[in-house]
Amino acid sequence: MTAIPVGVTVNGEDHVFPDELTIRQLLERLNLPCQGVALAIDGAVFPRSRWDEPVGRGWEIEVLTAVQGG
Repeated sequence: MTAIPVGVTVNGEDHVFPDELTIRQLLERLNLPCQGVALAIDGAVFPRSRWDEPVGRGWEIEVLTAVQGG
């Protein structure tokens, strides 16, 4: 059986991965931090407790970092 590529958009940039991966693996492959960030997928908050689930094809993912200021 042939793996079907996974295409997603991360922070406005399109990416295609040759095989299924989890959110945590996606962040590692893109050299994005796993600590101090929050994720929104298709406009909804995606809890850290679900980061070991497979990434869905076509997801739009935003990696958000906290910014200090006032």
